[in-house]
Amino acid sequence: MTATASRGTQRRAPSADTPARAGRTGKPRVEPIFYAFLFPAIALFSLAITLPALIGMFYSVTDYVGFGEYDFIGFGNYAALFTDPRILSSYGFTMGFSLVTVIAVNAIALALAIGLNSKIKFKTALRGIFFIPMVISGIVIAYVFNYLFSNTLPTLTGTGSILVDPNLAWLSIVIVTAWQSIPSAIIIYLAGLLAIPEEVYEAGSLDGATGWRQFTSITLPLVAGYVVINTVLGFKGFLNAYEIIIGLTNGGPGTATFSVAMTIFTGFTSGDYAYQMANAVIFFIVTVVVSILQLQLIRRRGVSL
Repeated sequence: MTATASRGTQRRAPSADTPARAGRTGKPRVEPIFYAFLFPAIALFSLAITLPALIGMFYSVTDYVGFGEYDFIGFGNYAALFTDPRILSSYGFTMGFSLVTVIAVNAIALALAIGLNSKIKFKTALRGIFFIPMVISGIVIAYVFNYLFSNTLPTLTGTGSILVDPNLAWLSIVIVTAWQSIPSAIIIYLAGLLAIPEEVYEAGSLDGATGWRQFTSITLPLVAGYVVINTVLGFKGFLNAYEIIIGLTNGGPGTATFSVAMTIFTGFTSGDYAYQMANAVIFFIVTVVVSILQLQLIRRRGVSL
């Protein structure tokens, strides 16, 4: 009896698969190698992101022009932003452009994804062709379309270039941005469509659901989470529109297509460093607020990025 009890109380030797023991405080022990990977990443992030951001916030309350001496002016730059028509116009253009482009990209990408997911010939080859714009530089795409909008299309249609029309120039930016962004959205939608069991469509067919009814009752509800993902990623990316605008209109005609990013960067080289740094801080706050609202939408939908 004693021998049996002693055997039962003997401790087993830890195996290779046994997790590390917790320390005396009950917390799991962290291996030193984790810190060796963590600290360099934190240091690089701080030097490249955090420190420049703090310096920029400091200069935003001064009259610094990018060089030389400066004086503190408090929140004068911030107050001037809300009465500057050029700044307000850039925010209006950026928000409107982002909203229209998100709608266009998601509508076209979902339609193409459904087509590429159906039983058609040369499906693999077509997928490769549709994904080409995603790997081309935005500035290269912008210059190519600039030539098309300025020369080829006006000749074929007999009309002037939309790039010089203040009321239509924004449309060219939407077209080119959507053309480059649609492939990445297609990939996400294809992942969502492939996750839908085929039995669901078979059951729908037995109930008489075909065509548009299948799309509205089966496909769209089951890929709604992927719509949210594409909307969030797309809107955040379009808010920072810069290189395509530079290659297409350079902010023109006049300042009709100046985005917030363009306004900030051009101000850095034209003596408005502190003023545009204040603009950058406001834009950062706007982006954070938009991100928080989008995260709330994601949580309500139960989607994880």
